[in-house]
Amino acid sequence: MQKKDKPFKSGFISIIGRPNVGKSTFINRMVGQKIAIMSDKPQTTRNKVQGIVTSETSQMIFIDTPGVHKPKHRLGDFMLKVTRSTLSEVDVIMFMVNADEKIGTGDRFIMEWLEKSETPVFLVINKIDLVHPDELFEIITSYSNEMKFAEVVPISALNGNNIERLVETLESYLEEGPQFYDAEQVTDHPERFIISEMIREKVLHTTREEIPHSIAVTIESIEQDPATDKTHIRATIIVERDSQKGIVIGKGGKLLKEVGVKARKDIEMLLGHKVYLELWVKVQKDWRNRPSRLKEFGFNEEDY
Repeated sequence: MQKKDKPFKSGFISIIGRPNVGKSTFINRMVGQKIAIMSDKPQTTRNKVQGIVTSETSQMIFIDTPGVHKPKHRLGDFMLKVTRSTLSEVDVIMFMVNADEKIGTGDRFIMEWLEKSETPVFLVINKIDLVHPDELFEIITSYSNEMKFAEVVPISALNGNNIERLVETLESYLEEGPQFYDAEQVTDHPERFIISEMIREKVLHTTREEIPHSIAVTIESIEQDPATDKTHIRATIIVERDSQKGIVIGKGGKLLKEVGVKARKDIEMLLGHKVYLELWVKVQKDWRNRPSRLKEFGFNEEDY
């Protein structure tokens, strides 16, 4: 419920940065549950993921964009287009960087985009728990010498350090506006999307070979069993080569079973009841370069 003595503010905030700077970890902390896929491998996020945070005084809609990288296939082109498209649509841009990595060509590439934007840009230095406090001044200076920022806020998305200050500062930049979503809603993505991302995350965590971004997950069916009160989910993991299929399944099906067990736990937390998860693995050769396959797996260029 909104406080009567304060105007209600609302707005959209884009989070942009190199792969693996902690954008998804931040989104998940803000909404209080897992909606964005997290992995130690780059290029994990492929679509715009909206996390909705509603308080008595504001509603902030956070957009987690794919990590900026040099595209190597049509999927990479799509991901870069998604990121670019958010810059003109939002009220604030959070440029998130990693405190324990020096400024690099990827950061400078992003700042070239941001300097052309009329939207206020925050420099958000994440993972400050990994560096000594005395190092922060040097980090801030290195970025501030490259570009002028509206605000500079060091945080730890993982531990929650300084998150409250960041939220207060973001709110101060928002205009008075409507509540776009119900207060209880934490994302605009359907359950099917979140479930497929949870499965894909577990594949990324479990497979350590160089195959993660050859993987897509499609949800074939979600059915409620009234007799057992369980949700039966049938999903297919898509890979590009036969050798990758063998890796994902593992010896005697061990790895696929591990993926299923871990994914089921997350899905049960999301849905709030027991789940029976059935996983299959299918080869779709070179799907990342085939527009028809990209569309089939939810990467629609027309949406951006």
